Parts: sequence; C-alpha cells; structure tokens
Amino acid sequence: MFTADQINEAISWRHDFHRHPEIGFEETRTSAIIADLLEGWGWTVHRGIAKTGVIAKLGEGPGIGIRADIDALPILEAGKSDHCSTYPGKMHACGHDGHTAMLLMAAQQIAKLDLGGRSVTLIFQPAEENEGGGRHMVQEGVFDRFPCEAIFAIHNWPALAPGHFVARDDRMMAAIGIFEIVLRGRGGHAAMPEQSSGVLTAAGRLIPMLQEVPARRISPLETGVISVTTIHGGTAFNICPDEVKLTGSARWFSKEVGEVLQTAMEEITKAVAVAHDCTAEVNFISDYPPTINTPEHAATARRVAEEMGLCVTNPDPSMASEDFSFMLERQPGAYIWLGAGREGKNPGLHAADYDFNDDVLATGAEFWVRLVQDSLK
Repeated sequence: MFTADQINEAISWRHDFHRHPEIGFEETRTSAIIADLLEGWGWTVHRGIAKTGVIAKLGEGPGIGIRADIDALPILEAGKSDHCSTYPGKMHACGHDGHTAMLLMAAQQIAKLDLGGRSVTLIFQPAEENEGGGRHMVQEGVFDRFPCEAIFAIHNWPALAPGHFVARDDRMMAAIGIFEIVLRGRGGHAAMPEQSSGVLTAAGRLIPMLQEVPARRISPLETGVISVTTIHGGTAFNICPDEVKLTGSARWFSKEVGEVLQTAMEEITKAVAVAHDCTAEVNFISDYPPTINTPEHAATARRVAEEMGLCVTNPDPSMASEDFSFMLERQPGAYIWLGAGREGKNPGLHAADYDFNDDVLATGAEFWVRLVQDSLK
C-alpha cells in the first residue's frame, strides 16, 4: 500500500517530531506542521482546537473519526539516536510522535479516496499526558461541530511484538484518581521525640495500609490499585518534622470500586493520623474515566486487522489510563493497541531511553486507510 519513499517520508516526520518535542498545550510547532501538511493534501483544516489541537475533515455526510495524540513528556531523554530530543527535559517517551506520523501517512492516502457521500474526521489531540486534552476537546463541543458515527485511536504497545493487534470488546484502560495526603503535627528535636507528633511514623505506617486497601476492601473478582509514589518531609537528621506530604494514584474500572478506594483512603488516613497525634488532609481528584470500547466497533477493528493478516489477541486490560476515555464516553468507538516491541533491549512507555519503533508506522497507517475504506461500504 505504501512505497519505500512514502515510508521514509513518514519516518522523517516522526524523527522531526521526536527532535522537537512539545508538552501539553505547548504543541504549537507540531500542530502547525500537521495542519500545513493536511491542507496541502486537500483536507479542510481547523486549527487551535483545545488550544493547540488540529482537526481535519474530508467529505460530507456521516463518517468515522480517528484520533492521534501529539504531545510529549517532561522527561530528560537518555537515548543516543541521531534524532534525540533537542529540547532538554522534554521527549517523546510514549510514541505520540509515531501516532502522529502514522495518521499523517494515512491521511495522505485517504485524501485520494472517493468517499461517496461520507466523511472522515482526523483529530490531532494535544495534552494527552496528564492535562486531559481529550476532556478539553469534548467540553469544547468537538463532536457537535464535527459529528462522528464512531471514534478510533491507536496506541503503540511495546509489550507486544509487531504484527500483533488488540481491540477488546470492553475494558482497555483503567480510570485514575490522583491523591495528595498532608500529615501535620508538632515538630521538635529528634532527641526528644515525645515532645513531637509522629508525622513521619504515621506516613511510614500509612503507605502499606493504603496499598493494602484493594485486597481488603474490594472483591478479588474486581480490579483496583492504590500506589503511593512520593513522600516529602523533614529537613535534617536531628529535627522531627511537623509536616509530611504523600502523593500517588488509584486505579479502577467500575465506579463503585473507585468510590470504595477513595472512602477507604480517607478513613484510614484520618485514623492513622489520630493514632499518631497529628491531623490529616486528603485531597482526591478523579481524573480520567476508564477507557471502555463498544463491542461493535472493537469487532470492526479486529476484522479489518485480520484482513490485513495481523495477529489479533485478547490480553488483559491495562491499569494505566488514557484520556481517549473522555471521547469514548461521548461517542462509540474503540481504542487499539498495536504491537511495537523491539528485539533485544525494548524500553517500555515513559522510559527515558524509549523510542517509537518505526517498523510499525506503515502497519498503523495501512490499518487507518483500510478502516476508512471499510466505513465506506
């Protein structure tokens, strides 16, 4: 479907995006390149959607939407390739540069199709990492302005070998809640701990108790996790601090489990604080909902993949989170994992030495073209 020259061109786009990573809502250079290319191929382009997003439409009437995320992460790259990040402290550690390049590659081919009274909408979304660009797009009424019968997205998946494809009928990615716990009490001299509150001791006991909550508060047939990931407190070896801060995240699929995790966290934290003569403040924010595919559209994606000769598998869902979930709450559709592992050293997503596998660019682009063709039938 694609010539060697077309593949090399897509690789050059990907490498350029990788050299110039832009984090959430700062993707001005990235979105300008995307918009200019699409306009050159005949797409009707809308810029500045959700601040730095781009939406392109081809044709009229009903049709499908395809989303690619375009933002990078605030990570100092440790890779040694000739296309490493030129922006210190920022890198494409999740493959959004590849997602963007494969959708552009497909867009160039889709522009040559006869859509026969139907349409295709491409959504180049900013700020997937942490900032919820998908939520912003939905809140801005993207699907009112650009109606789609169904919406699809691909994420590269280094845990699967190239040629493997996943589109589960329901659960794909978990919901996430972000929490901050602040323990406060009296500080004092380390030689006289009885004159101080035990905020550090409380923190030390609280961490395993919180991470044990899913095992004791929810059914083993359900899924949930609490991870404490940072602890900040104290200034010197001989001072008992008066404040300690813990942060982390909780993950779940069902709304009921999320509510149990939050309630248990608040109850246990306050009880531990009282036992150690201090107070506790718990701030819990439910951030992204779970990413749930509609069976009909997941089945369509699998059928198209099988027609391409891809190996369609059905592994367990991931407890990681994804803001495409906001779009799937609003529209039917499917989120897809495309195998992108490397032989030998194979860094995972968000690793400082991760680099998107260019060998799967053509596979992803071909899938998008075939999916569009299937939607025209």
